[in-house]
Amino acid sequence: EVKYDEICLKTSFYGKEISYPFLISCMTGGTGEALNINSNLAEVAKALKIPIGVGSQRQVLENNQYLDSFKIFKKVADFIPVLSNIGAAQVACLKSNDPIKKIIDIVNASALVIHVNPLQELLQKEGEPDFSGLLVNIEKITKEIDLPIIVKEVGAGISKNVAKKLLDAGVKGIDVAGAGGTSWAGVELLRKGENSENYFWNWGLPTSYCVRTVKELKKDYDFLLIASGGIKSFDDIAKAIALGSDITASARLMLQKLNSEGIEGLINFITQLFENVKNIMYLTGCSNLREFSKVNLIKQEDLY
Repeated sequence: EVKYDEICLKTSFYGKEISYPFLISCMTGGTGEALNINSNLAEVAKALKIPIGVGSQRQVLENNQYLDSFKIFKKVADFIPVLSNIGAAQVACLKSNDPIKKIIDIVNASALVIHVNPLQELLQKEGEPDFSGLLVNIEKITKEIDLPIIVKEVGAGISKNVAKKLLDAGVKGIDVAGAGGTSWAGVELLRKGENSENYFWNWGLPTSYCVRTVKELKKDYDFLLIASGGIKSFDDIAKAIALGSDITASARLMLQKLNSEGIEGLINFITQLFENVKNIMYLTGCSNLREFSKVNLIKQEDLY
């Protein structure tokens, strides 16, 4: 017995109310084109009152050439959660947390994302496939930095065992970023002139599997579970929430819509995504996200 107009899609992101369980995922920064892209994405996030992730801030630790492409987020940080972002390869070799404090301050971040990309580093010509010391340094960051720390993959997924180690180190968010979306392995293989027949092109754990298994840790740990990697439609969002994710996220789809339809087009697109999620919630008898995360799940093969 649900009244459609009373269905609530609002949720909390580390204490801040947001309109939808959705964030515009980390994309770009530190390039000539990034300032305009980030400015537009930030405007969309502010208009919708949803979080936004910053592209890797490694570049600003090396020079200030494209600093403005990151500082643009400070203009919206008082209104929405902004997520600072740095790579695991950089975290693994930290001697102090001063660089972390610097990138957080540049965007006035509400949380810090550490992206782990071992497959990309392995295949990248200029890659740094050395994560030794990473977990120890992550734990140091969680103890010294007074912000939630989120660890995200970039398309290969995070297993339950890895998630547990990260949570034990003090991490407060897991973005599984599973296989099913952009293949950064594929990007690196194309850069080297190889094709999709390479074994590692589709390497990784599917997003649905990661969400379903990592959510089991919620019995013992307090953390945000973020589903990204192949989130392309409203039913992907609905399924991810029903499987147990707190937040969903997308990057490539956001950029594609921004490029083709502009700021207003992207705002309308995200709004429509969640109108349809709301429709699904109504049809499954759920008045809020907590109820929706507990719906009975039926495997497609069991229907026939």
